[in-house]
Amino acid sequence: MSYGKGVAMDEDFYHKLSEYRLLYVEDDSGVQKYMHELLALFFNDMVVANDGKEAYKLYKEYHPDLIITDIKMPYMSGIELIKKIREHDHDTKAIIITAYSEVELLLDVMDLSLVCYIVKPITETKLLEALEKFLHVREKKLYKELAHECYYDSVQKAILYRDRICELSKRESKFIELLIVHHDSLVSYEAIEEKLWPDEYMSLNAMRLMIKNLRKKLPDGVIKNAQGLGYKL
Repeated sequence: MSYGKGVAMDEDFYHKLSEYRLLYVEDDSGVQKYMHELLALFFNDMVVANDGKEAYKLYKEYHPDLIITDIKMPYMSGIELIKKIREHDHDTKAIIITAYSEVELLLDVMDLSLVCYIVKPITETKLLEALEKFLHVREKKLYKELAHECYYDSVQKAILYRDRICELSKRESKFIELLIVHHDSLVSYEAIEEKLWPDEYMSLNAMRLMIKNLRKKLPDGVIKNAQGLGYKL
């Protein structure tokens, strides 16, 4: 394993990675110590597990954005760990570390939505390339295209339209997210009230005013209204 002269990354790369939670899984104490020190350069929020069983427990408690795991470990292999997670979670990203002799095992994980796998020995270049792929995959999902050149940023709760960024109120962002989840269906007034006004009465005038203000931040035609029924994208 080496970490020396290598790929140059700008500050934005490090800043973006520092905002994500990492779960690192490795049973070899020497490798684990070195990788922990290395990964700490990128991730401010990280936990380490010694085997697959411990990793799954930490995953449930910690809800990481990324899991980096070795394949062969006691109690539960890296592949078994990701398979168990994928039974109910297809959002958490995963990178598997493997030896050349284990590459054939990866044929068993084609449907596990891995970011990539890293073949040992781990080098600075290999790690940085894997982390770049993670950012690309993760950030692509964070932006939902609403119309041509118009995106919803689910982290910043904002609309990106051409060269403009429009911040949304809490209710506006919840409304957009509700429409995104039900993008193929009409969202009824009742569903909107339940989601956006859970503990208070919602008047139709209040809802219409909120949507009127939201439409000013969007291109024409993004939010469609079915009179007397509800809204959809």
